[in-house]
Amino acid sequence: MLPERICRLDELASNLWWSWHPQARELFRRLDYPMWRITGHNPVKQLREIEPAKLEAAAADPRFTSMYDSVMAHFDTDMAASNSWFTTRYGEALPGPVAYFSAEYAIHNSLPIYAGGLGVLAGDLCKEACDLGLPFVAVGFMYPQGYFHQHISADGRQVELYRQLDFDEAPVNPILAPDGSRSLVQVQLDDKTLHIGVWQVRLGSVNLYLLDTNVEENPPACRELTARLYIAEREQRIQQEMLLGIGGVRVLRVMGISPSVWHANEGHTAFMMLERIREEVQDNKVTFTEAVERVRANTIFTTHTPVPAGHDVFRGELVERYFGDYWPSLGLDRQTFLGLGRDDGAGGQGFNMSALALRLSGRHNAVSKLHSEVSRRMWQGLWPGARAEEGLRSTYVTNGVHMPTWVAPEMLRLYQKYVGDDSRDLMEAQDDPELWQRILQIPDEEFWQVHQLLKRKLMGIMHERAQQRWADGDISAEQVVAMGTLLHPEVLTIAFVRRFTEYKRPALIFHDVERLKRLVRHPLQPVQIIFAGKSHPADTASKDLLQRVYTMAKDRGFRGRIAFVEDYDMHMAHYLVQGVDVWLNVPRRLQEACGTSGMKASMNGVLHLSVPDGWWHEGYNGANGWVVGSDSAADVAEEDRADAEALYSLLENEIVPLYYAMDRSGVPHGWVSMVKEAIRSVMPVFCARRMVKEYTERMYIPAARSPVPTP
Repeated sequence: MLPERICRLDELASNLWWSWHPQARELFRRLDYPMWRITGHNPVKQLREIEPAKLEAAAADPRFTSMYDSVMAHFDTDMAASNSWFTTRYGEALPGPVAYFSAEYAIHNSLPIYAGGLGVLAGDLCKEACDLGLPFVAVGFMYPQGYFHQHISADGRQVELYRQLDFDEAPVNPILAPDGSRSLVQVQLDDKTLHIGVWQVRLGSVNLYLLDTNVEENPPACRELTARLYIAEREQRIQQEMLLGIGGVRVLRVMGISPSVWHANEGHTAFMMLERIREEVQDNKVTFTEAVERVRANTIFTTHTPVPAGHDVFRGELVERYFGDYWPSLGLDRQTFLGLGRDDGAGGQGFNMSALALRLSGRHNAVSKLHSEVSRRMWQGLWPGARAEEGLRSTYVTNGVHMPTWVAPEMLRLYQKYVGDDSRDLMEAQDDPELWQRILQIPDEEFWQVHQLLKRKLMGIMHERAQQRWADGDISAEQVVAMGTLLHPEVLTIAFVRRFTEYKRPALIFHDVERLKRLVRHPLQPVQIIFAGKSHPADTASKDLLQRVYTMAKDRGFRGRIAFVEDYDMHMAHYLVQGVDVWLNVPRRLQEACGTSGMKASMNGVLHLSVPDGWWHEGYNGANGWVVGSDSAADVAEEDRADAEALYSLLENEIVPLYYAMDRSGVPHGWVSMVKEAIRSVMPVFCARRMVKEYTERMYIPAARSPVPTP
């Protein structure tokens, strides 16, 4: 029971708004710092376990209650959204909210329902929608076992561990039916009627609804269907996507939510469009063609995958099995229905979820300029005889990252001191390029001190993790070294942190091992490299790559200057994007749609070293980082050889000398100058504020205003 003076702490803890507001996080830190750390920065769990005496003391402390009042006032203002950017500028332009469908969301570590970049993007978009006051609801899955936790064995093999989420310690609340049951809607899957429960997650004024099949009305086998992300088995995968798309629409209907715009994030969600077409055919008695036009008018589809193999494709017989009783409700026969997912544009066979989404959405976008060019070519076959740029009608909205979530509080305070002013709030104007010209006013010495502090924090958390694994008694001394215990904060530190898969080329930097050893072991200007990332449990080839990198981390010839961070998650991501010196990105050309981790790093003063792919193709300006190789690519072996040579040459001749060109006080002024240019050029252009405003003005409002054909 909370003291009356601070009784709204429960309300604040159960709304993840606190996770991206530094003063709110500081409030829980001050309440009980040891408990804050022990609970993994989870205030729901913290309030369950804190001693009542500490709550009473906080309620009687004027400094704490003053901060509490300030935080709650800010919270209430954001929840009302009465003076938000959207309300002030567009008023009632959206008669209903934007409904956003995604297979995963990365909001905070206390809710581990994400696997990687797609989830981070979805989470950042939701947070920024709240910050801007955009009417917005999101639909996804509750994965109580999440993706997986990663341990690395002594021989370098990835071991997947699954842990059940404790709902009592998570910022979620069940939505109950009028009769008090958890089952809200049903979806027919082959010969089974599956019941769906829903959890509500509050993100400020934005509600995220997570679908769950672990309800008592379902048989035991069906309760596990939504337990984990990205199940490799194809039948379970199509079942999940039916639940997300069809079930998600039905959940919004039963809750009385009437979206004015529907936004599908990647092909996993495309069945949402089919269900709405079924509604039109059944409820409004229109033809399938008329129903498609009505649904297309206010539907947006975002594709994130630039290679055909990355799109979900299901065998025709599997689709027929699950939709044989569904397509008659659309007024279609088998051949016409299966034709909706024909993927001639991607050159494959089967029922392609992205092809379905492209056919049924009126507006669709890629996630970077270069990605839009790749997508036009890849999907040209969907409109035979039409030029790609005319047939696809695809535009792009380059991804962005949520500044309050990803910029270190220490760095944010520095920006507020020198970049913001009394007339313009830094957070409100973060997407204004003119404002960020002031970054040059930060003294080099002060900037370098903050960066070095963040670097020491990174090394500290890595040492803590290694110490904990050692104390648990399940790793060798050799593995402790591989976890980074010999890294030093004064050494130039490079990070390769991303999902482990072949096209991202995690082992490229080991192309010439002896040359790399000379770099890392240099007596005066050494280099150290941190690796982190997970391989998909079913991807044996990527697990082999991970093992190779981990073996290098154990190689005594590198003198402990190669490290692999286990169990890379959102919490560790903050330390890495904020605390290294160089962010390395070397995917094969045209295989990365955008990428956002480099944006986060650049915003924190970490320089980007990347091939000219994804966002870096439009973000690099010649002075804000480095480009590895050129746009062109020959065969795979030649691409690897040329890029490795370019990478070594940049490190030896430009990057290492620039970093160690320090004055007597230890400040590398040339390096800091390049860092400031990175912040100036990246921050306003690649922040989520710019992205969500762009979606609103170019996609959402035009879609809401599109004339809908009358039945």
